Amino acid sequence: MSDTLALTQELIRRRSVTPNDAGCMDLIAARLLPLGFEAEWLNFGATKNIWLRRGVGGPLFVFLGHTDVVPTGPVETWSSPPFEPSIRDGVLYGRGAADMKSGVAAMVAALESFVPEYPDHRGSIAVLLTSDEEGDGKDGVVKVVEVLKARGESIDWCLVGEPSSFDRLGDVIRVGRRGSLCGILRVLGVQGHVAYPHKADNPIHRFAPALAELTAEVWDGGNEFFPPTSFQVSNINAGTGADNVIPGQLEVLFNFRYGSISTADSLKSRTHAILDQHGLNYELDWRLSGSPFLTTETELIEAVQQALEQVVGLRARPDTGGGTSDGRFIAPTGAQVVELGVLNGSIHKVDEHTPVEDLDSLSKVYRQVLMNLLVSP
Repeated sequence: MSDTLALTQELIRRRSVTPNDAGCMDLIAARLLPLGFEAEWLNFGATKNIWLRRGVGGPLFVFLGHTDVVPTGPVETWSSPPFEPSIRDGVLYGRGAADMKSGVAAMVAALESFVPEYPDHRGSIAVLLTSDEEGDGKDGVVKVVEVLKARGESIDWCLVGEPSSFDRLGDVIRVGRRGSLCGILRVLGVQGHVAYPHKADNPIHRFAPALAELTAEVWDGGNEFFPPTSFQVSNINAGTGADNVIPGQLEVLFNFRYGSISTADSLKSRTHAILDQHGLNYELDWRLSGSPFLTTETELIEAVQQALEQVVGLRARPDTGGGTSDGRFIAPTGAQVVELGVLNGSIHKVDEHTPVEDLDSLSKVYRQVLMNLLVSP
């Protein structure tokens, strides 16, 4: 059994549902300390964060990952227990098998291979792990970045182990991500009896035309790096549960995923304009989950592309799709950020899985990236 597979299995056995780390970081630190890494715990609230660094000079290369996983859902719907790793037909099953305990294990295995062979590599290497990537993230990487910035510790290259691949390992890398802007809208009406609508004010009816306009709006046309901005309603709730009562309030949850053409402020302003145009009595709270980012410098991207060619025989398609990642907190510091990991087709699903053969391949790609950047030709 390979080191990457064995470590992935050991991590899956730990029930690290966000924000619980369940001892994953202790395990990883124990593997990296003998290689000359120094461990620093930067915990905030219920979130554990660990900063493992080897070396003091620049440039600084960082592996970024998370040890937490999403809840399993109904355990009885899994083909095998979600926290007991199972291999069937060459595929590893378990919560975190793809997102992203396999990526973390591949990082560790790559370092355990690279450092003994190149102990005098140039620059420094760090591993940053959090237990709150799958949650709200408020006490995770964003807080660690504040600490690093305050003491003048700057990251040059950051490789995020999020599952980026689509059809085969390494066919897609993320070189940026869209921003995420969330809205909580409350449309206020007057509760009453359905038989006397003139004595009430139905917020559902009031909001319907505005909703139609919001969903039909072309927010922007995208550009060569980002698709057009997407507006999606994720939840609508109103009513008392009775079929003869007009509700007094409607609550709507919605989200914008946007690129570099639009801004959070412009999307907010246009949303308010549409709601105001329809004469709604409303309250609207906003939450910016992350701004868009894009790596345009070629150094890290090319190092990753060359590593993929050398190990799996292909160059990846650069992409900015998908959800958010903790890379959104690293990119604003000026670091180059690229995301590369295993197949993402089963993430957050029942029977989450990843091909066993991809684990060693990913570890070898990570090792080759280190060689391309930190070993003189």
